[in-house]
Amino acid sequence: MSNPGPPNVHSISGQALASRGITPRFGVLVQSCRQLVMNRLAEHLTGVFGQVDDTLFECAEKAENNQVQTLFFDNMREIRKQRPQIERLYHQKIAQNFSDFLDGKLKPAEAISEMKADTLSLMQNEEYEESLQVTNMVSRVKARCAQPLFALEQRLALLNNGVKLVEDNNPFGPQMIALAFREALQPCPFPLRIKVILYTLFDQHVMNSLESIYAGLNKRLIDAGILPNLKYTAPRNSNSAEPTSKASNLQTADAQPQDQSSISPSTTQPNYQTTAGWRMSGSEHGYAPPPAADSPPPSDPMALLSSLASLLNEHRRRAPNTPLQGNTRSISSFAPASATRTYSADELIDALNRMQRQSADDFAQRLHQPQQVDGLKADLQSQLEEHSELPGQQKVSDQEADIIDLVGMLFDFILDDDNLPDNCKTALSHLHTPYLKVALLDKALFTQHHHPARKLLNSMAQAGVLYGTEGDERGLLAKMHWVVERVIHGFIGDLQLFDTLLEEFNEFAATLKQKADLRERRAVEAAKGRDKLLSARQQAVDVISASLSNRQPPAIIRNFLELTWADVLVFVLLRHGDSSAEWLRSCEIAEQLAWSGTLLDEAGASRLQSIRVPLLEDLSKGLQLLGGYHEDGIRRLLQDLVTCQHAVQANQPQVAAKLSPQLLESQLGAMLGEDATLASQTTSLSGLSPRAQALAKELSRIAFDTWFEFVTDGQTQRLKLSWFSPTTRNYMFVDHSGQRVAIKPLAILATEMEQGLARVAPIERSAPLVDRALSSIYRVLQRFTGRAAEKT
Repeated sequence: MSNPGPPNVHSISGQALASRGITPRFGVLVQSCRQLVMNRLAEHLTGVFGQVDDTLFECAEKAENNQVQTLFFDNMREIRKQRPQIERLYHQKIAQNFSDFLDGKLKPAEAISEMKADTLSLMQNEEYEESLQVTNMVSRVKARCAQPLFALEQRLALLNNGVKLVEDNNPFGPQMIALAFREALQPCPFPLRIKVILYTLFDQHVMNSLESIYAGLNKRLIDAGILPNLKYTAPRNSNSAEPTSKASNLQTADAQPQDQSSISPSTTQPNYQTTAGWRMSGSEHGYAPPPAADSPPPSDPMALLSSLASLLNEHRRRAPNTPLQGNTRSISSFAPASATRTYSADELIDALNRMQRQSADDFAQRLHQPQQVDGLKADLQSQLEEHSELPGQQKVSDQEADIIDLVGMLFDFILDDDNLPDNCKTALSHLHTPYLKVALLDKALFTQHHHPARKLLNSMAQAGVLYGTEGDERGLLAKMHWVVERVIHGFIGDLQLFDTLLEEFNEFAATLKQKADLRERRAVEAAKGRDKLLSARQQAVDVISASLSNRQPPAIIRNFLELTWADVLVFVLLRHGDSSAEWLRSCEIAEQLAWSGTLLDEAGASRLQSIRVPLLEDLSKGLQLLGGYHEDGIRRLLQDLVTCQHAVQANQPQVAAKLSPQLLESQLGAMLGEDATLASQTTSLSGLSPRAQALAKELSRIAFDTWFEFVTDGQTQRLKLSWFSPTTRNYMFVDHSGQRVAIKPLAILATEMEQGLARVAPIERSAPLVDRALSSIYRVLQRFTGRAAEKT
C-alpha cells in the first residue's frame, strides 16, 4: 500500500479539533519540536555560563573601588555554585510551559508595558529593573523575528487543536523564554548589578539565537505538512490612529487556518497629517515668501521651517540637479523625467518600512560604515519605483521632497560635523531612515525643541562630543549602537519609544558626566597642590639666588644649593611656613654655605671655623629630610663640602674644581613633571604688547568652565578652563572627559590669543545638534539661492 503522505490539514474533523487532547497524528511531531527547542536552548544557555567568568573578571578590573571589585569576584564563585540549580529550573519551566500549552492551561504573562502605573509603583525597584531587562530583550526579538513568530504561532495553533494563540501565549515565544530565565534566577542571592550582567549575556547567547530556532521549528512543521503554503502580506489600515494588535491583522480562521493565510507583522502606522503641516504659507500648495538676502536664521522654529521650505522650493526651481549640502542631490532629481503623478504618503511610509526592515536584518554588517545620504535617497527611489503601480510615471511631491531633502541635509551635517568623532558620526548616520519616517509623520521634529526624537538625537550627539574621543572603555559607542538598533528594530510610528530610549540614554550619560566631574575635581585638587609646590619652589629659588648673588663659589657648592638645598627649602616651607624658625634657619644655611665657598679674611675664616659644626649638623638634617640619601652618602657629601671650603681658603681652586659628588636628581622636579618648566617659561606681563596686555586683563576676569579653542599644527582642540592660580597665574585646561590637558601661564595664554592660536569658543558651537544643523542648512541654502555671498 502506497504512502499517501501527510493528510490534508483541512481533513481534520471538527470533532477532533474540538478535543483538548493531542491527536495521535501529531504525537511524534510534538515531541520532535519539543526536543529541538530544549536541545537548542540548553546549548545556548551553556554559552551564557561559559562567558560569565570572563565578563565578571573584566568588570572587576574596571571596578570603581575595591568594594565593587570584591562584589564581582564573590559572585563569580556564587554563580558557579548556583549554575546547576538555575539550569534545572530553567529547563523545567520551558518544558512545563509547553505541557501547559498542550493541555490548554498556559496563560500569557502580563508584560511590563501593559502594567498600570499604580501596579508599577508597588513593585520593588529591583523587580522593576528586572522587568525592564526582560521587556527590552523581548521587544528586540519581536521586532527582529516578527514574520517567523507569526508563522510559528499559526502552525502551533493547529497543533493546539485550532485554537488561535493570544498575545504572548506561545510557549516558545520570547516572552516565555525570557520569563523562564527570570524565574530560574529568583531563588539566587545575586544583587541587581550581577543579574543585569546575566540578563545581558542571556540576551546575547539565547535571545539572539531564537530566530534560528523559530526557523528550525517552522521548517520541521512545514515538512510535516502543517500549513506549508502559508503566505505573508502586510495589510495597511491607514485610518487607524494606533498600530493594531497582531491578532487583528491575522487573516486566518480561528478554528481552521487556511493555507493562504495573510499575516501582518504589525506594520500599521498612526494616521498623521503628513503634509498639511509642512505647507507654511497658509495656502494649500504654496510656500511662504523667501527670506530676505543675508538675513540671519529666524529664531522662531516655525518661521525657520517656513524659510527653509521656501529656500528649498526656490533651489528646486532654479537648479534641480545641483547638489545640496554634503554634495548630495535632491530626491526630486532621482525621479523619472516623464513622471507626472505623485506617490501617496502611505507609499512613502511603506517604502521606508521596507528599508528599515532591511537595515534591521543586516544591522551588524552595516553598522561600521556610515549610511551615506545619496545612497539612501537612491534606495528610497528604487523601493518606490519597484513597488509602484505606475512605474516611470510617479515622483515624490514637492512638499515631501522638502522633508526628505531637509532630513538628508541634517544627516549630511552630522557626517561633516567637526565636533563629533568619526565613530559617533557613523553610528548616528544609521538613524537616517527612521528619522525620515518620523519627519514625514510629524513635522514637529523640526519645530519643537522638546520633541522626543529630536531630544534623543541631540543627547546622543552631545555625549559623542563630550566623551566620544576617549575610546570605548566606558561603553559609550556600544550604548549608541544599542539605541540605534532599538530605533531601527522598534520604531513603527509610536514616538513613546524615543521617550523611553532618551530616559535610558540620559541615565547612562549622567554616569559619564559624574565620572568626568570627579576626574576634573581630582585634576583641580592636584593642580592646586602642584601650584602650591611651584609657589614654594619659586620662593626657594629666590632664596638660593639671593645667597649666590655677587658670589662665585665652586661648582660643588653651587650645584648643591641649586639642585639639593632648594628642595630642602621647599619641604621646610610647606611643612612649617615662611614665618617659622625652621624656615629662617634653612635660609641662613644657604647663605652661610654660599659665603663659605668664597675667599675669606682672617675674621671670616675664624667665624667659619666656629659655625662649621652646627652648619654641618643642620645640612645633615636637611638631607635626611629629603629621604633619598643614605647615612654613608650624607657623610661623604659633607666631607666633600668641607674639603671644598678648606681648598677655597687655602687658595687652591684647582682642588675644589675636582670635587664632583654624585647628587641625587631633584625629587621635587620628579613630582612636578612638566610643570617644573613653567616657572622658567613665565614672561612678565610688562614685556607683552599692548594688545596682549589687554587680553591678559580680560583673562584675569574670565569665568571657570569657559571653553577655549586651541590650534596646534593646524588641528583645533576644544578645552575648558577649569581653574587658575591667583598666585602663579597659571591657567589649567581639561578636555570633555575632565582630564587635565594643559597648564598655561597667563602671559603665554595672552600671547597665544594675540597670535590667533587660542580663542574663547563661540557659543553656537555648544548649541544642540539639530539647532546647529538647521541654522547651517539655512545659511547654505541662502548661498545656493544667491541670497547670501559665498564664503571665501
